[in-house]
Amino acid sequence: MWKSNYCIRILFLGAIFIFTTSFNQLIPEHSEKRGKSTQTLVFNTDGLYNAEFYDYIFRGHFENIDTTREDVEFLMIFEQYLRAFGRQCPSYLPANKVEIMEQVCAVEEVSKNIYGDVLSRTCVEYKWVGTGLFARPDLYNAKIEVENMHRADALQTTMEMILDPNAMGNSVDLMHKSKGLKNDMLQIFKLNSCNSPGVQRFEENLKLFALNKPSIRMEGSSKYATMKKFGGPTGAQDYNKLIDDLVANQSQTWSFNRYSHGSISAVSILSNDSEGRPKSLKANYSYTGFGSSSQGWVKIDFNNGLPHCIYFFDFPNNCKTPNSSIVTSYAKGDYGR
Repeated sequence: MWKSNYCIRILFLGAIFIFTTSFNQLIPEHSEKRGKSTQTLVFNTDGLYNAEFYDYIFRGHFENIDTTREDVEFLMIFEQYLRAFGRQCPSYLPANKVEIMEQVCAVEEVSKNIYGDVLSRTCVEYKWVGTGLFARPDLYNAKIEVENMHRADALQTTMEMILDPNAMGNSVDLMHKSKGLKNDMLQIFKLNSCNSPGVQRFEENLKLFALNKPSIRMEGSSKYATMKKFGGPTGAQDYNKLIDDLVANQSQTWSFNRYSHGSISAVSILSNDSEGRPKSLKANYSYTGFGSSSQGWVKIDFNNGLPHCIYFFDFPNNCKTPNSSIVTSYAKGDYGR
């Protein structure tokens, strides 16, 4: 009888152990309730072109992100991040790292005129080659999943781009975003150590966003979300300096023209909101291009008292996103007079 009760007790305790272990495994590893230390994670994005996007990814606040995994901008960010890490942080990759592959033209069709001058070149066959850069296999596989999704929608995306009345402006804007992203990737691992917990958290959430899965959430709001909630400052502001900073920042992504710093002039407030804050500003600026100096105009639309869209004279319908760090400084009153 004693032995029977003892065996039952052992079995009961074993069952409790198995249940507890299983239950703990069911608790999401991304629950921030498991320790306050996770709240001290830091991922510095200040000054980066896509600072707001990176911060929302890092914090797991996917609901604040305007970009979707279906957008080409996200695929660009994911691809370039993997390459930047592989180039700048190779010693921190796991032993089972995988090589990042890319498509290159294998067979090209060349059209010439009767004089032998090349009129056009069209690739008719592609092949995959290694880049010499490596990535974490789970991150790379997530990127491939997004890539395959984009390939499936390639025809529809191409037609939308062709039929878009602002196709030229969007095409140029995409080049600007690509250049801004390139600058980000040159800075991101100077701002953050390759093996820092913040980088690791950013990567996990980047993967989860790509796979359309729930994020690892941090408590508290991003400074960018808080800024948008409370809106811009009231009272006199140095709009000349604000516009100069915003245009100078945008000009870092320009392909041909060069902005003349400090050239902002003829600043005018086109309209105000109910609190007396600008809804729209317009100003002139100078730039150089192809060896000559010229003048253009820039218009900045505000949302809740904060710069929201930047429009330049050459593509007046193309909304460019203001630098988040500059907007944050403006929201804090750093441009007040």
